[in-house]
Amino acid sequence: MSDKERLRRSLVLWSVISVLTALFAAVYESMSHGVVSLYMTGAFAIPLLLGALTRAVLPALHVGAAGEKSAALWDLGVGTLLSGSLVQGALEIYGTANRLTAVYPAAGAVLLAAGALAYCRGK
Repeated sequence: MSDKERLRRSLVLWSVISVLTALFAAVYESMSHGVVSLYMTGAFAIPLLLGALTRAVLPALHVGAAGEKSAALWDLGVGTLLSGSLVQGALEIYGTANRLTAVYPAAGAVLLAAGALAYCRGK
């Protein structure tokens, strides 16, 4: 598969995930009896900004040759942040909290940093 085809697939995938996340959040919050959560409402922005937008902008900047390793680490980071936002949103709507949700942003940030480092190093 060529780099352009891989980029196109990634853009489409993250865009679809963003739309599906927005639909999921809308349905989930419509059934929550008026309780809303910013984590749930804004979850769609994570794959849109960190997934699709970075895939569209970074290759145009010619920062480095993104390899499979850097793309995989970045995608894991985006997925971790997205799932953490959805879990936190569901917990807030349910009316409870869990201190273990702090793991999601920390793990997501580490994975994003590792992906960005691998990208800049060209691996």
